Amino acid sequence: MGAALAVAIPTTADAAAARVDNPYVGAKAYVNPDWSAKAAAEPGGAAIANTPAFVWMDRIAAIGGTPGAMSLREHLDTALDQGANLFQVVIYDLPGRDCAALASNGELGPTELDRYKSDYIDPISEILADPAYANLRIVTIIEPDSLPNIVTNAGGTAGSTDACATMKANGNYEKGIGYALHTLGAIPNVYNYVDAAHHGWLGWDTNMAPAGLEFKKAATSEGATVNDVAGFIVNTANYSALKEPNFKVTDSVNGTTVRQSKWVDWNYYVDELSFAQALRTQLVGQGFNSNIGMLIDTARNGWGGADRPTSAGPLTSVDAYVNGGRVDRRIHAGNWCNQSGAGIGERPTTAPEPGIDAYVWAKPPGESDGNSQPEDNDEGKGFDRMCDPTYEGNGRNGNSKTGALPNAPLAGHWFSAQFQELVRNAYPPINGGGENPGGGTDTQAPTAPTGLTSTAKTSSSVSLSWSASSDNKAVTGYDVYRGGTKVGSTTTTSYTDTGLSASTAYSYTVKAKDAAGNVSAASSALSVTTSAGGGTGTGSLKVQYKNNDSSATDNQIRFGLQLVNTGSTAVDLSTVKLRYWFTPESGSSTFGTSCDYAVLGCGKLSLAVKSGGTAAGASHYLEVSFGSGTLAAGASTGEMQLRLNKSDWSNFNEADDYSHGTGTSFADASKVGVYTAGALSWGTAP
Repeated sequence: MGAALAVAIPTTADAAAARVDNPYVGAKAYVNPDWSAKAAAEPGGAAIANTPAFVWMDRIAAIGGTPGAMSLREHLDTALDQGANLFQVVIYDLPGRDCAALASNGELGPTELDRYKSDYIDPISEILADPAYANLRIVTIIEPDSLPNIVTNAGGTAGSTDACATMKANGNYEKGIGYALHTLGAIPNVYNYVDAAHHGWLGWDTNMAPAGLEFKKAATSEGATVNDVAGFIVNTANYSALKEPNFKVTDSVNGTTVRQSKWVDWNYYVDELSFAQALRTQLVGQGFNSNIGMLIDTARNGWGGADRPTSAGPLTSVDAYVNGGRVDRRIHAGNWCNQSGAGIGERPTTAPEPGIDAYVWAKPPGESDGNSQPEDNDEGKGFDRMCDPTYEGNGRNGNSKTGALPNAPLAGHWFSAQFQELVRNAYPPINGGGENPGGGTDTQAPTAPTGLTSTAKTSSSVSLSWSASSDNKAVTGYDVYRGGTKVGSTTTTSYTDTGLSASTAYSYTVKAKDAAGNVSAASSALSVTTSAGGGTGTGSLKVQYKNNDSSATDNQIRFGLQLVNTGSTAVDLSTVKLRYWFTPESGSSTFGTSCDYAVLGCGKLSLAVKSGGTAAGASHYLEVSFGSGTLAAGASTGEMQLRLNKSDWSNFNEADDYSHGTGTSFADASKVGVYTAGALSWGTAP
């Protein structure tokens, strides 16, 4: 399984040390022997024991090593011995740490910022800066669960705590994280990723936008700048599903939207992938660098096994539809401690989706989230009732049962029963490596993918699809190669490659893989030439589009847009208009328009449908105007979720609409126009 991130290491020290945009590309990641030995000793564990995962520095003593765990320097030395060029470590010891969860409280009091700096961050920095480790790409996760607590649990909500109110008032979370970013970011081969909770915590617009502001505040404190942030990570040590395959947030049942279901509870996101991609867009709009990447912790969010649904639930009610189809089987999305029924998720994978640097294992499977009963300890960890399977819950989990496993040890300690349950419920299943629950050794590779074709292209992206491979066990995914270099992975038979140059030919191949690490031969090569850039325009703006509608023949057109400034100067948004071309077919000739969500705020947008001529698929267009404001160089407006309907609510046929696309992730859209001061500056008008 560790082979998912294992590729050839550059042959020269200079190549290995060079700063890269995505530290996971071309990386062989370190496998922690401490964790690996425990995993291998469990039934079925040998199949995943060589999977790379993060090392946790969760107290000052961990830097120098504790009984049964190597020191930070010993880990780094062992990484060199393994021939690794990627080392992953969690920085986790803030003053007043995790003010909302007693199980992960830390050793430092709320006011011990100076000790955090001198006794924790500075010694870590000194070790990481040792020239002996200069050829390692060192990825850090900066302080899980801290800044999101300031947003949601520091006053005025059912889940608020006095401890979080204290940390918000004294500012030591922001100061501590700013100091860590600044100090560690000064080391050339360190890549800092800030923790950003998960969709079930920050997915509401009332939380997501304030979280972005909080992240920006921390990233510009104590000498830090946005340049010290390589990206963000979501779902750290959590269980939120990577993808919910059986329903979408835009679905409705008998006129009631999925957002209104008890499980979704008006959230804008139902899984981590859609949340991570949208959050990245918003953060770029807040002023973070446009090349930031996202990580998703997939160590424990697989939710497989016999209870994994294969279709949506019945249409009797929206709750039945969602609950019957959701793969996340928790009682409530607020439950976080040692969840019963959970399974190991996607294995660590590089660049699996647009904007995602990697799927990673931040929380090593088998390490407890917290003790299920009070337990004396010298690690500063308390007893949190959310880890008690008999607890009836609180405002943060809708006063629901916790769903926690019994007999759990302290947070971070080995929990054998949990590990075995995670292996049993893994998705993709763990069925290879010779020590799997089903027995047997799988050495047969899948068949090579066939029928590789390009389904769409723009000036900076190519969309691919192919026919599925077959395998004696099961195909778990596909790796996509551009010119012989792996550019991403997917569990489906389609992929969109982005960040390309206009009017340029690219050669693609695809390989299939299974859970045992067997890889197929490459597909036949496909050459694709990207479109010319900018359509008839020459400006510095571009627009990106994604389809938010699962049906092309219903009574609404629903899509997302975001405007990106690729230039070096700010743009006056009052001069900019976007046009999405479509045909209404029969029915009413008047229209209704709606903005469901916009990072900028729907109040800053004006929507109008206008007649656009007689070109095929483009008799009308939805025009989007911005009342005021500027768009900084390199920034994005963030997502704008838009929809329109005919006044009589008759159906559309979107399949032939000029601007319609099928991609569900943002990609450059050459058939959506950007007009600046009345002149076309992006896209090709019909």
